[in-house]
Amino acid sequence: MNTASDAPHRRPDGRLYDGLILGASLATLDCADGYGEIADAALAWRDGRIAWLGPRADLPGAPADLAETVIQAQGWITPGLIDCHTHLVFAGDRAREFELRLKGASYEEIARAGGGIVSSVRATRAADEAELLRQSLPRARALLGDGATSLEIKSGYGLDFDNERKMLRVARQVGDALGVQVRTTYLGAHALPPEYQGRADDYIDAVCEWMPRLHSEGLIDAVDAFCEGIGFSPPQTRRVFETARALGLPVKLHADQLSDLGGGALAAAFDGLSADHVEHTSLDSVKAMAAHGTVAVLLPGAFHVLRETKLPPLDAFREHGVAMAVATDCNPGTSPLLSLRQAMQLSCTHFRLTPEEALRGATVHAARALGLSDAGVLRVGARADFVQWDIGHPSELCYWLGGRLARRVVSAGRVLVDQTDR
Repeated sequence: MNTASDAPHRRPDGRLYDGLILGASLATLDCADGYGEIADAALAWRDGRIAWLGPRADLPGAPADLAETVIQAQGWITPGLIDCHTHLVFAGDRAREFELRLKGASYEEIARAGGGIVSSVRATRAADEAELLRQSLPRARALLGDGATSLEIKSGYGLDFDNERKMLRVARQVGDALGVQVRTTYLGAHALPPEYQGRADDYIDAVCEWMPRLHSEGLIDAVDAFCEGIGFSPPQTRRVFETARALGLPVKLHADQLSDLGGGALAAAFDGLSADHVEHTSLDSVKAMAAHGTVAVLLPGAFHVLRETKLPPLDAFREHGVAMAVATDCNPGTSPLLSLRQAMQLSCTHFRLTPEEALRGATVHAARALGLSDAGVLRVGARADFVQWDIGHPSELCYWLGGRLARRVVSAGRVLVDQTDR
């Protein structure tokens, strides 16, 4: 049983807790294997953190005497889901390109017609902060509605100082507006902007120059880059990471998605939080990631939309103990995915993860991929981030295709989504 060892001081009203939820089964995930089930459980929170959990029969008093708010629940409660890789702040969409690709247009043809990432950069640069926030909030609300309580949001569609800054500011505003935890990632090295064509090294100079200025404003939690033949080379990526390290910022990497450039090993060499995509990651990179604790972030949405066939080295990750996270990669071009639970389902379908692995990937391991030590599990002292699901077993989270299974979504003890009357 996982309960508090010392009872907290009582609130002014004489109660111990701000809230208490009773009756559902808990999947604590606070264990090496399995779901960490506690049947007919109770979970209490105070000041935004879990203060007690265990079997309801072991509660240290009558519920009404213990908490101001008492909720009777059924189904299962899991930790809040953590989407550790998104690009959800952008303007416009690329739905027309999706249609053109299905009609046979190549990426190059679309790009020559002004499409591709350049179109997202153009639209994002044209939108002011208020408009960018207006367009981004519905995407964030969709993720919350299906169980996400923490989000990572990247820049990377601005590609100049003012617009990268604007994107990071809007990402912070998303968290403030919705009451959800947001971690911001500076992805200036996402693509080469039109004004720097043929001058990639000069652009990397600029990306590195902007970084301390943005960091000084409190806008950067981590630094990312797109290390790929159509992105930036390993030496260019290394320069970005060296700048981040000098500022004390952790790094993560779009690694080995289309080819093996040793991205996994490069991220590991900088003690990277994560290497993301990793379809082409080599065994040497897997071993390097294992040695440095770098998480492999699986992005089945992009794999699905692009109809890829090259699987990540899943057995090697398992064999060498590399934690595997799961995320949506929500973006306008290759993964317009607005449900982390659907990403979990796709990871089971395409990558053959078990439902337990997928749930851990969207909680425990996703927290590691963001450097969060107090989220992704249900344990005393962790953030009171949890979801009450209308399910009979946690495997249903990956079984159902679509639908609304989340009854309540709670972040730091605050109910963000309540669908109990539906």
